Amino acid sequence: MTDEPKPDAKAEPKPETTAEPKKTMTKQQKKWLVAVVVVLILAGLGVAAWQLFGRDDKNKGLVSGNGRIEAVEIDVAAKIAGRIKDILVREGAFVTIGQVVAIMDTEVLEAQLREAKAQLQQAQSSVATARSQQTQRESEKSAAMALVRQREAELDNARKHSGRSSDLVSGGAISRQVADDDTAQLQSAAAAASSARAQVAAAEAAIATARTQIAGALSAVDAVQATVERIQADILDSALKSPRDGRVQYRVAQPREVVGAGGRVLSLVDLSDVYMTFFLPTAVAGRVALGTEVRLILDSAPQYVIPARVSFISDVAQFTPKTVETASEREKLMFRIRAQIPVELLRKHINQVKTGLPGMAYVRLDSAMQWPAHLQVKLPQ
Repeated sequence: MTDEPKPDAKAEPKPETTAEPKKTMTKQQKKWLVAVVVVLILAGLGVAAWQLFGRDDKNKGLVSGNGRIEAVEIDVAAKIAGRIKDILVREGAFVTIGQVVAIMDTEVLEAQLREAKAQLQQAQSSVATARSQQTQRESEKSAAMALVRQREAELDNARKHSGRSSDLVSGGAISRQVADDDTAQLQSAAAAASSARAQVAAAEAAIATARTQIAGALSAVDAVQATVERIQADILDSALKSPRDGRVQYRVAQPREVVGAGGRVLSLVDLSDVYMTFFLPTAVAGRVALGTEVRLILDSAPQYVIPARVSFISDVAQFTPKTVETASEREKLMFRIRAQIPVELLRKHINQVKTGLPGMAYVRLDSAMQWPAHLQVKLPQ
């Protein structure tokens, strides 16, 4: 019995399989697939947006832009340099025109006022002294004129006596010596009369000097009086008052701080000059004129519709480069527009006016068109 050799397992042929090779997607195909999906999504969103907004023609004939309520800012500043004594209002407080909002320290001004008043009294005393001197000089003039009349009378008498003496000497009634004495007396009387007239002229010059001194003293009084009034005005201006009805936006300085002349203490917003600033594209802005009606709706109060009118249109486009060459770039041009809220409406609701509130501005391009129902004016009671 012989053993048969075992066949080698390695030599056995393996059955052949005919499986198909797997197909793999290339990177390029994946990119195209993603692009198609994105396009489909965008198309779906566009269709949805058109269905939601495209068919809504309630704003037909209108153009809108979002904006923010703004107001004119006013600074309450110190007229002259000094120390802030107290600030009477807080940020956010409503103030009325003429209300005292801050007080400056006036100790230095009050000392200057006392000094100026003392100088005023001194100047007034100088006026009284000058007038007294004028009266004295006028009295001296009166006395000098009386003396002139006396001397002229003596001169006239001496002239007559000398004439008679000359006649008597010719007739031998009196001696030549007596006649010479009478002539000397005449000359003495003439000299005395001339001296009296000179005294009158001196008195008149003294009177003119006194009048000049009075005028100078009165000018000094006016100058010092003006200084007193200026210091008093500075003291009054040390009580800083609100120039308009408005709201305190913020404090620029604090009590006991020193500020220079014109230094800001408070910043206010003028609630009688309130507007919304918004932007419109070039094609639309060119059709908007000053005075065009506008309707404002605030995000915080969408139930109200506020009337306004266009009060400003920028003459320069924004948000674009300085050099615009293509039509697509011209479409990016935006013009700043301001819609002013009527002053009487602001005054009626002055306590409810606030700045910084965002909202929408609607402009009616055709003035003959009626405002739609949802943009009819509706204000709080």
